[in-house]
Amino acid sequence: MASDLPETMRCVISPEPGQLELVERPLPVPGTGELLVKVAAAGVNRPDLLQVKGVYPPPPGATDVLGLELAGEVVALGEGCGTALGTRVCGLVAGGAYADYCLVPEGTALPVPETLSMAEAAAMPETLFTVWTNLFERGFAAEGDIALVHGGTSGIGTMAILLCRLYGVTIIVTCGSEEKVEAALDVGAHAAINYKTEDFVDRVKDITEGRGVDIVLDMVGGDYVPRNLSCMAEEGRHVSIAFQRGAEATIPIVQLMRRRLTLTGSTLRARSLRFKTMVADELRGTAWPFVEGGRLKPVMDERFPLAEVEAAHARMVAGDHVGKIALIP
Repeated sequence: MASDLPETMRCVISPEPGQLELVERPLPVPGTGELLVKVAAAGVNRPDLLQVKGVYPPPPGATDVLGLELAGEVVALGEGCGTALGTRVCGLVAGGAYADYCLVPEGTALPVPETLSMAEAAAMPETLFTVWTNLFERGFAAEGDIALVHGGTSGIGTMAILLCRLYGVTIIVTCGSEEKVEAALDVGAHAAINYKTEDFVDRVKDITEGRGVDIVLDMVGGDYVPRNLSCMAEEGRHVSIAFQRGAEATIPIVQLMRRRLTLTGSTLRARSLRFKTMVADELRGTAWPFVEGGRLKPVMDERFPLAEVEAAHARMVAGDHVGKIALIP
């Protein structure tokens, strides 16, 4: 590596469940196919909070340093890499983004165009990969479809709104307050439901004039699952990506049979590098041209210094954020 690079860096770990600690570690050395990126910004995601709780450990072989996405400048290359030093990239990682420097597989790195700030670029990979693979690949969302997405003002929810708008999908979202309903509509949702004051099942039926939705992107789980199925049109697809209200649900099998519904779901972090590289390659030809053209950028909430990671996590826990929270080393 270049002699002008430091020998150590700051990074954030969770030494015990419920704890966050800013520590100093040796600078990582890029292996074959890896880029060493000087981190300009890192995105904060709910899986980071779960890791701190002790219920979502890193996959085997991954670093214990927190953080699943980042943006920065390439400062060193592993064997076989073709990216030029100094290139601005954002990337999806299995861990390590909450740091001054991070190793990024070259296959999951995307170029940062001038249309994005580094904080915006850092807030793209996790939500973009997640929404694309689940809503558009597993859920087969296509022009003319209607989708229901819970958590409409979350990073996932706002990215889903933006992508649905670009691809001609009508999107209905649920939110927890009138302020968030207004925020979701401002982002571009076709309809937003305050789940605390309205029954979203009844409202979806009203909005779709009894037709129902073609896809549900669900991060709630538990008792929401049978309610989601009640919202769905014939041949509908239900995609689970989290289970904030519980990992088990009672499924009305007769509804599945009569209306030919599909239940699926996925997680992203533990998927193979080959899979993530394949998704990145697909995004380069589908969504990334919208990014380069200035038509797709994440909705941003607050930005925090790396040393204030606890405050960043507290904001996500409080649920007051709209869009993505970022850390700035």
